[in-house]
Amino acid sequence: MSSITACPLDCYDACEIIFDNGVLKGLKDGHTNGFLCPHLNHYTKHATIQVPRYKGNEITIEEALLKLKEMIDSSKNEDTLYYRGSANFALMQEVTEHFFSLYGATLTDGSLCDGAGEEGIIQGRGSNKNMPLHEVAKSEVVIFWGRNPHTSSSHLLPLIKDKTIIVIDPIKTKIAKVADLYIQLKPHTDLFLAMLLSRFLHIENGCDEEFLDKYASEYEEYYELTQNLRIKATLEQIGVTLGQVGDLLRLVRGKKVAIVCGVGIQKYSDGADVMRAIDAFAAMLGLFAKEGCGVSYLGSSRDGIVSPFNKNGKKVSKVNTDFSLFKTVFIQGANPLSQMPDSLRVRDSISKVENIVYFGLYENETSEIADLVIPAKSFLYKDDVRTSYSHNRISFMPKVANIDIGISEYELSAYLCKEYSLPIQSEEFYINHFKSFAIKRVDGLMYVDKREEIPYINGFDTKDKEFIFLDELNSKVDEDTGMHLITCKSQGSLNSQFNREESVYLHSSLGFEDGEVITISSINGSVELKVKHNDDLRVDCVLIYSGTKGVNNLTSSKHALSTKSAIFQENKVEIRR
Repeated sequence: MSSITACPLDCYDACEIIFDNGVLKGLKDGHTNGFLCPHLNHYTKHATIQVPRYKGNEITIEEALLKLKEMIDSSKNEDTLYYRGSANFALMQEVTEHFFSLYGATLTDGSLCDGAGEEGIIQGRGSNKNMPLHEVAKSEVVIFWGRNPHTSSSHLLPLIKDKTIIVIDPIKTKIAKVADLYIQLKPHTDLFLAMLLSRFLHIENGCDEEFLDKYASEYEEYYELTQNLRIKATLEQIGVTLGQVGDLLRLVRGKKVAIVCGVGIQKYSDGADVMRAIDAFAAMLGLFAKEGCGVSYLGSSRDGIVSPFNKNGKKVSKVNTDFSLFKTVFIQGANPLSQMPDSLRVRDSISKVENIVYFGLYENETSEIADLVIPAKSFLYKDDVRTSYSHNRISFMPKVANIDIGISEYELSAYLCKEYSLPIQSEEFYINHFKSFAIKRVDGLMYVDKREEIPYINGFDTKDKEFIFLDELNSKVDEDTGMHLITCKSQGSLNSQFNREESVYLHSSLGFEDGEVITISSINGSVELKVKHNDDLRVDCVLIYSGTKGVNNLTSSKHALSTKSAIFQENKVEIRR
């Protein structure tokens, strides 16, 4: 017997799945288009944690819950930290936060992913409404700006056939090799390219003045700001030619254009300004509030959904958490020892915690040091609901099989709420609550109700409905010595899940032998990795995929300038034998 469910992974696509006698297949209807990514094609082959353990000894789930309560009882409420990651992106994952919030524990906020870019979008547009997939499909030109769809969003690929493709990326990705125009931009210079594009568009009378007069009337002041950049010097510094700028503008003028951005472009202290400048270029072209036009980044998957869970309480930053301030730390669906920046600091900080609880599916650096390990149930064995940060579908995730291993987030939270006499509704109540935000469209599929099909169709969500341009330039092209660190997603892993990379990728002209072990270092720390040659990289780049063990020894735990967001690519690195 087959059942329909959906993928919970932290991914743009949020695929819908047919579960048929233990085999996962892609739903043919809608955005999934009948195929799944490599992670889901091999999902059942990855071993999960089978048995709870305490101090290295296997125990029963009942014993694990009693031990968890004992740990919580041993701490003052505020001395208990709840740290949740995004390994599972479905809506019921927040039920655990509901318990810890009511209990009075300390929670976290901030972003290890897209926070700086989202902040820039909100500063300009007033909200973060994403360009949905069905609108990308209507475009004539697609600009992949720091986005590698073959790795991170493969379900975009069927939608871009026969379109004009432009790629802006320091890595010559698979999509770049077939693009109509490829610009191998120097890392951390996207802001300046975006501003120069707006400047030349204005010079060539290519702006959509009708749109600008109505929705972005301060564009002349923004044009004046772009004049602070010296054209020839800036182009040389960022690795772009005047001809490439001209070619790009020629390809996009008068066309329906989708600018599809990746998160790597904003992994810097000025990441908000980067996205805001790209948005400004889109505004100058008049790409908002029109069919087949817009900017696709990461929208809010919770947009239009009202949470039934309590999530209030004291919060500390997820980026630079000082674990040593807490007696009990409960970690759900996260691997902070690998994925938080400045791993050496994290390891030292968490080593001072008396009670570390890990609640998740897979073994990793964090489960290895946890005092109590509680196995979670995978999405196949519990009820949930899924929304996406890339499209407007809402997917129901009914339990498709039974298993005696692990415990679901709801089951764990219901146990704790009962033990501490805290209110919690039935699981069915919460599932029905989330389902109430769904509406069936003419294609017979379910979507989040009241989301705009064409974002900002009635103007931006700012006070006067107009786009707010950058009004000052606080950044300059980084001319310091050192190599640029790139920490993008790999095809085999999703952060620290699945088949993790073990190498550092360098251009062969740098003189290191393939397979040679080298040291990569920054002001924060170092890591030793084997070299693999990749001549699709710029010579000044060091590529270490996110999830590679030790990569975050190199990264800074400082925040981006305007929000609590990690800046994984801010540090320059050195390489040596």
